[in-house]
Amino acid sequence: MQLADSGFLSIDGHSLEYRMVGPRPDAAPTIVMLHEGLGCVGLWGDFPDKVSEATGCGVFVYSRAGYGQSSPVKLPRPLTYMHIEAREVLPKLLDMIGARRHILFGHSDGASIAALYAGSHQDHRLGGLILMAPHFFTEDVGIAAIAEARQAYETGDLRAKLARWHKDPDNAFRGWNDAWLDPDFRKWDITEQLAYIRVPVLIVQGEGDQYGTVAQIEVAERECYCPVDVALLSGAKHSPQREAPEATLAAVADFTAHVLANNGWERAA
Repeated sequence: MQLADSGFLSIDGHSLEYRMVGPRPDAAPTIVMLHEGLGCVGLWGDFPDKVSEATGCGVFVYSRAGYGQSSPVKLPRPLTYMHIEAREVLPKLLDMIGARRHILFGHSDGASIAALYAGSHQDHRLGGLILMAPHFFTEDVGIAAIAEARQAYETGDLRAKLARWHKDPDNAFRGWNDAWLDPDFRKWDITEQLAYIRVPVLIVQGEGDQYGTVAQIEVAERECYCPVDVALLSGAKHSPQREAPEATLAAVADFTAHVLANNGWERAA
């Protein structure tokens, strides 16, 4: 399909909003960005534009079902919702946009989905993974921060803030928060999939990440057979693209340049 700058894709009965920056997939490698658990197209701000400019790649961002202007999901979400996104939705999306040479760039939940995809698909089009603030297993510190988010949503101004970005903020928040705080989610662990990843990985994490510790990095370094580069950023928490934008962009640009060179992929002129 010929991608417009923005629009909607229809996948599995859901209408998914997207935005495309820079050269299209038939003209240059594409960085496909997967947002965090409460993210969407709009919440990336101008970061996709900066990534495209710094790398020479096209950048494709989209809102998963339940987020942004995409159609809502049925609640409660299954606790395997990230597996479903990785194994059922993302492959169809990549085919639909005509991705031929791509890097997956996931943030938080999006990073987990990207890792699950790479660990369960032998995709010759995939050149690398950028995992920002990833989760490979649950930690007490992360569960505590998610519980605090519920309090902020129910008694503070978090709902009003999310309503600026999500047409159904309750669907977006509950779909994420209720799943993570389900007692059975304590058993969620995708570290087994890391050994099946066959492309280089960059992990970007803030030193002050309130949702995860360096144990997430350590398990990736231990379990992955592929190269794992790490950018552990001071002064950043769970959103390095906003809290340490220059350092984050530099790490992403450097990693992408190596992926393009190692695969013989040419960036846009």
